[in-house]
Amino acid sequence: ETRSSSSTSASKQVLFRFRGGGSEDQNHQLDVPGASPLLLAHGTTTVAMVIDGGIIAAVDSRASMGAFIGSSTTTKFIPISKTIVGTMAGGAADCSFWLRVLGEQVRVLTGNGARVTVRAAARVLANVLHGLSGGGLSIGTMIMGWDGGAEGGSPDLYYVDSEGTRVRGSYFAVGSGSTYAYGVLDAGYQRNMTVGAAAALAARAVQRAAFRDAYSGGFINVYHVNATGVTQLSRAYDESVLS
Repeated sequence: ETRSSSSTSASKQVLFRFRGGGSEDQNHQLDVPGASPLLLAHGTTTVAMVIDGGIIAAVDSRASMGAFIGSSTTTKFIPISKTIVGTMAGGAADCSFWLRVLGEQVRVLTGNGARVTVRAAARVLANVLHGLSGGGLSIGTMIMGWDGGAEGGSPDLYYVDSEGTRVRGSYFAVGSGSTYAYGVLDAGYQRNMTVGAAAALAARAVQRAAFRDAYSGGFINVYHVNATGVTQLSRAYDESVLS
């Protein structure tokens, strides 16, 4: 075995232990002595769409542990820079950690005078995750933001996952409830929508997903990203679980 492959193997083992596991277990079990393994479910619903006025995104706030709701107030919208953000779907710790690592790298680059675009940020994350593919990470994120100034700038949106996949698109739904959310987005999305109409569509997509998907729910948070930064448009509790 070469030194390079040994180093890669050792790095992956360190990553597994850092994440709380001792082996390459893809199921993300909590290893508690004397207790039955508890599988960590990775359910969520996050959506984002490009419109002429920027990016509209909506995310739920539920974090699951098996059949249990671990939290109903999880933040799934992570700032990377003033005008670039990422969403969380998959393992909460995996997503949060690597999006914050990306944020640190972007800050270093911008601090040295570089202009980091949404495309570049998505590529950096995809390259890092591709190098760790097979390591048991569970990440499905949307990297979105505004490139350029208010005049001549434009919004951009990418999907990136833990295998290093990077896809550009006009809208995405990610998470266990994405199938239901896509039905709403496919029927209602238009690039020239107003901010208000797009926000209502995104919120409805997450709400309908939460109605059918047991692992999605909690608060529905809606955001607008444009040249001036990120604005939270609304935060409403999903009452569909009570109806």
